[in-house]
Amino acid sequence: MQLQQLFVNGERLKQTIEAFADFGRTDKNGVTRLSLSEQDVLVRGYFTSCAEELGMNVKVDDMGNMYATLDGMEAGPPVVIGSHLDTVKKGGRFDGVLGVIAGLEVARTLVDHGIKPRLPVTVMNFTNEEGARFEPSMMASGVLSGKFDKAVMLSKKDTEGVTFGEALQASGYAGDEANRIKEAAAYLELHIEQGPVLEKDNLTIGLVDCVVGMACYEIEVTGESDHAGTTPMDMRKDALFAAADIITELRRKLAVLDSELVYTMGRMNVLPNIHTVIPNKVIFTVEARHKDMDVVREVEAIINGLPEELLECGVAKTRLWGRETVWFDPEICALVEQAAGALGYSSRKIASGAGHDAQFVAGFLPSAMIFVPSVKGKSHCEEELTSYEDCEKGVNVVLETVLAVLAGS
Repeated sequence: MQLQQLFVNGERLKQTIEAFADFGRTDKNGVTRLSLSEQDVLVRGYFTSCAEELGMNVKVDDMGNMYATLDGMEAGPPVVIGSHLDTVKKGGRFDGVLGVIAGLEVARTLVDHGIKPRLPVTVMNFTNEEGARFEPSMMASGVLSGKFDKAVMLSKKDTEGVTFGEALQASGYAGDEANRIKEAAAYLELHIEQGPVLEKDNLTIGLVDCVVGMACYEIEVTGESDHAGTTPMDMRKDALFAAADIITELRRKLAVLDSELVYTMGRMNVLPNIHTVIPNKVIFTVEARHKDMDVVREVEAIINGLPEELLECGVAKTRLWGRETVWFDPEICALVEQAAGALGYSSRKIASGAGHDAQFVAGFLPSAMIFVPSVKGKSHCEEELTSYEDCEKGVNVVLETVLAVLAGS
């Protein structure tokens, strides 16, 4: 039987968002809180104090992931709500942290109403989701899911030469491997959309059904350097001209594949990068994302079908990496959709183009994500903004979903 419908305290939620933002707040009202930095250690302490005030038990695993648990009447697999507290440099006040705060507010609401949940409710903070200090992103959830090797991750260095393992030990958050999450009734992650779709459609809730698959290639075009003023045009092997033609051709072919396909040429190096010298080498990346892996494979076929020579320049293609589309648990997604409907919030199904801890967690726990709108689609910047009202509605959906899971068999 469904427990009574509850609502979170919107004013308290707003105050909590701003309190967490104080740890690393920038002059332009953004946040810089790199993983395991001084500010990250401080915000972890604040998270712990918030949880312990509710009578929650806080544990830490060997990757620094934090687990704050409100005991249930039964000792079964917990309902887990989580995300991350670290940010990029000069990031926003909502990315990641909103998902952790959502869990705290759910626990607070249960305590407010004197409700002891049937199952434990655990709020998680994943370490180094952003990868802004230690690459790769989603490091700790990747280790928990078996996607990344722990020893390799511990050896990753920041720009100062400090390893992740050293920073973890210095932080005081190197816990016990036995504390790792292994089972759950559900894992829920509330996140800002980081894109413009919900705002454009004037909708409140994004029902995230998947994290899209992707492929990333590096294209290397090799020509010859000569003097920019003395070499006739018909005698040049200009790598940049060839690269420009390749990019134009890629845009032409990729544009007609599918309306939901997104693709980016995000990094380009031109050598020797001197205005009086014809470029002899250009290296650039092509990244494409789509939830249908058949479309991703079509993109890869187009890239691999590029000529091996163009304008007398050599063309080499290297696949850097890729990922399969991760689909979230249909039953948990259905509960999220029912929750949004029960609360009267407008919603639509949406795919996540960005990576999140939930995509790794989904490999071993029944998982779902919920999006709330991002003003002008901005994120990973100080201008990042989601209205407090939309934050409140998103947390209400999390709460309603948690109640539905707790009311289940």
